[in-house]
Amino acid sequence: MLRLLVCLWLLVYSGSSYEVQNKPVTEDCLDCLCETMSGCNASAICVNGACGIFRITWGYWVEAGKLTLPTDTALSEDAFTNCVNQPHCAANTVQNYMFKHGQDCNGDEHIDCLDFGALHKLGNLKCQEELPYIFAKVFNRCLKSKERMAEEKIIKEQETVST
Repeated sequence: MLRLLVCLWLLVYSGSSYEVQNKPVTEDCLDCLCETMSGCNASAICVNGACGIFRITWGYWVEAGKLTLPTDTALSEDAFTNCVNQPHCAANTVQNYMFKHGQDCNGDEHIDCLDFGALHKLGNLKCQEELPYIFAKVFNRCLKSKERMAEEKIIKEQETVST
């Protein structure tokens, strides 16, 4: 009986977490991915098989390690949709995918949010291809806005320190 309980516990709790250790994607970058993919619409919906605020597909979720909510296991029928429709689990799915597949997609010799955008939209095997125009326009506008806000914050902090 004890062995059966241990086996059940392992089945339920192995891989049933959405916490991740390695997070290469900044909060600003996640915000822009969310804004570009869904307008950060947190409704639990799927559009053409892509679900949640990041419009994650089942294959992407699998590649990212099948993260689950604490109440699910990777074997649960609804594990995919439950995770990717929950913003924290979905963000960690993106983090895992980017940690696993991070690469210089645009050839500028460093991996940054522009590369993560291409990886997210095009996948790890096609991220060097041209991004769809609308995606690129919205994503780049969001990144520029985040940069401006960060610069303004630095200026305000410097003004506060000097007074």
